[in-house]
Amino acid sequence: MEPTSIHYFPLEWPFLLGLFLLLSFLFLLVQLKILSYAYERMGIPPRYVLAILLLTLAGSSINIPLARLPVEKATPHVVLRHHRAHYVVPAARPSEGTIVAVNVGGALIPALLSIYLLIRNRLFLKGALAVAAVALITHALARPVHEVGITLPIFIPPIVAAICAMLLSWRRAGPLAYIAGSMGTLIGADLMNLDLLPSLGAPVASIGGAGTFDAVFLVGIVAVLLASLVQPRAPRVAYSRH
Repeated sequence: MEPTSIHYFPLEWPFLLGLFLLLSFLFLLVQLKILSYAYERMGIPPRYVLAILLLTLAGSSINIPLARLPVEKATPHVVLRHHRAHYVVPAARPSEGTIVAVNVGGALIPALLSIYLLIRNRLFLKGALAVAAVALITHALARPVHEVGITLPIFIPPIVAAICAMLLSWRRAGPLAYIAGSMGTLIGADLMNLDLLPSLGAPVASIGGAGTFDAVFLVGIVAVLLASLVQPRAPRVAYSRH
């Protein structure tokens, strides 16, 4: 049996290809100047946001190990289907245990970007409320899956985050949706379920990895689209000389 590798893509290539095509479509819209203003309202230059989303997708294969938990039995390298997505489970030996890690693309980058957007847009109170709402809902819907970790329906966090953002701050709905969707999902689905990890027998339990990465990635795309829809460009006022 192969030793456990903590660096792997959490989804099979057809699902990763679908996310990449969504990212390519977003890039096309920016190049056509359709979503440029949306990025400006979020507080980040368009080229940087696209680079961040691309790094998020590429960083999904990188896990930073934090701890190791004992596992009862060996796990073969398999692909499990849950919530209509196929999650990759690397091989593990009983002596290796479960590696608790932080996923770069699904947790580290979204957390850093959320902190930046929180400070940049001064959304401290509204951000806390929106994150709490998303965290409670995702925690209620999250389900432990043996050998995978914690999973949840991928479209729930983006939808809930968008609704909360529009209710709490119409003018800053884009950045607030990203903050609430990213941090709320990581807190509600992963951090609030850390006590379940020893019983799941997963070779790698990655915060922001398999089970939540696809939802967090979609949050970024929905946030940008939301910013373009609910934050139209303010009309310019022409002044005439008298």
